[in-house]
Amino acid sequence: MRCISLHLGERVHGANSAKCSSTLRYLEIVNPIHNRRLIVPILEGVGLIFGMHQKFHEHDAGTSHPERPERLSAVLSGIGEAHLGEAVEFFAPTPAPIDILYRVHDKAYVDALRRFCLMGGGRLDPDTSVSEASWDAAILAAGSGLDAIARLDRGEAESAFLAVRPPGHHAVIDRAMGFCLINNVAVAARALADRGERVLIVDFDAHHGNGTQDIFYSDPSVLYASFHQYPLYPGTGRASEVGKGEGLGRTINIPLPAGSTIGTYRAAIDQIISPEVELFSPTWVLISAGFDSHYIDPLTDLGLTSFDYRIFIDWLFSLVPTGKRIVFLEGGYDLDALRVSTAETLAAMVGEGFGFEKSSSEEADLKTIEAIRTARARSLEL
Repeated sequence: MRCISLHLGERVHGANSAKCSSTLRYLEIVNPIHNRRLIVPILEGVGLIFGMHQKFHEHDAGTSHPERPERLSAVLSGIGEAHLGEAVEFFAPTPAPIDILYRVHDKAYVDALRRFCLMGGGRLDPDTSVSEASWDAAILAAGSGLDAIARLDRGEAESAFLAVRPPGHHAVIDRAMGFCLINNVAVAARALADRGERVLIVDFDAHHGNGTQDIFYSDPSVLYASFHQYPLYPGTGRASEVGKGEGLGRTINIPLPAGSTIGTYRAAIDQIISPEVELFSPTWVLISAGFDSHYIDPLTDLGLTSFDYRIFIDWLFSLVPTGKRIVFLEGGYDLDALRVSTAETLAAMVGEGFGFEKSSSEEADLKTIEAIRTARARSLEL
């Protein structure tokens, strides 16, 4: 398997003058798939920190699997196309401590997953396979959010984008599902909620984030909102699923028909989600960024363009102060769509333009929105 390699280092600049010399930390990215080598300076106080690790490429989901290492190559190409330069600082995450994994997933599941991977791996379900390297990749992916929180707390950047594999939003409390092993966004949300934060998670992956919903379904400290195609795998995410117990009302599902465009998403934001978000008053925003909602994705049938992801970023980043916003990579299986969608998202995160594609249709399917509102209201009244 050909993997992108990441190397941290230092270089001395202005060495001809002792008074003018300085040491610049840098990240070297070697991409054998495109035969490219990129030297990226690591700066202080940048607009965006970008988390990626070489071991993410070593996770082997199986031959011809759509969740493949080349997805990260497409993401890196998107960085180059967005021409963000010194606005981005790269970092290599560290593994999540096992104790926080136990606060999100059943201990028996976490321990069994570790053993299964270290014994060589295999198939966990019809869609999800692991290799020996998958455990290290999974705990690094889970740890990336914790590292991003620490860095943002220190004021190193205004926001974070985490290009992780394996993805996480289908992983439920006690098992892997849908390409996902550990629920990365849930690990970060749990850490934040445990210190008293009010966490908004917005998931625009075309597939419902059943794992994230499952983990926080009774938790009042996390507001989970999902836009997804319905019906579609995993079959959850009905508008009537609204949370339970102390978490009643803290789950918002926007199940959308195939072909839905940004006009319908905007109507859902304005009429259903924004009033709930205002009442909740989040202190942090975590985004499960599934770019399989792009109209050319081979696994789904929604109608978004890369420009539409900018609309999500602009809206969500307006809800909380700088330094309290993290984007996690979830799905996205057409490499060209993933490349331009990443570029548009990253550009929006630092307030720059990109505009490779135009926005999708602004026409809203108001009948669908009204049906979602009615189903949600009935469930909340029960």
